[in-house]
Amino acid sequence: MNWTNQTVIITGATTGIGKATRHLLYNNGCHVFNFDSSPQEDTAGTFVSCDIRDREQIRAAVKQVATQEGKIDMLFSNAGVHLFANIEETTDDQLDNLVDINIIGTYVILQSVLPYMKQQNKGSIVLMGSDQSFVGKASSSAYGMTKGAVAQLTKSTAIDYAKYNIRVNCICPGTIDTPLLAKAVDRFVSISGQPKEEVMSGLNTVQPAGRIGQPEEIANAVAFLLSDESSFITGTLLSADGGYVCQ
Repeated sequence: MNWTNQTVIITGATTGIGKATRHLLYNNGCHVFNFDSSPQEDTAGTFVSCDIRDREQIRAAVKQVATQEGKIDMLFSNAGVHLFANIEETTDDQLDNLVDINIIGTYVILQSVLPYMKQQNKGSIVLMGSDQSFVGKASSSAYGMTKGAVAQLTKSTAIDYAKYNIRVNCICPGTIDTPLLAKAVDRFVSISGQPKEEVMSGLNTVQPAGRIGQPEEIANAVAFLLSDESSFITGTLLSADGGYVCQ
């Protein structure tokens, strides 16, 4: 894949899947802009300080990129947070943070980018879903709710904007070796008292593939969905989970 001089925005691209995707696209010629509140530690792409919970910051950052580049070809709305808790254990602040980042932040970045893509009559968008866009998991009510919402946002937006040659898809990773997973495991260990080694072993064995995934594997799938090689694919939820949801 070669995206020389293509402009892409990735939210939350300082670590994890976002970082892996940023490096992949940058190395293939993209002008990559990382919207994140945490600075990146390398020079692969341009860092734009942006709190995805702040609607005005998102709109200003998108306008900045569009003004500088004259176009926005692709968007990967990757930024997200996780919470291991059932409904009764979830505080109001935790719920607000999940909704603000996973749902509203995704909605607003879409809302901000789409007018530019309409003007170009072309664009490719990937939203960050989850295996929980398909299935439920224990102690994950609020998080699963947000990823179900992203799945529906993908489908409706794909229908609305197909006439403008804009494609919208959703990548749905399973358990991936990222800082987000590390935080979730640490929280589970603190609540359950299980040894961390047992928890990690269990995460590996529950996947039909026999292991958890790597960020680079998800980045490759995202790159495919963003590229013209998937030109007849829109409104789809693509599982990248080592076979977890097909069980």
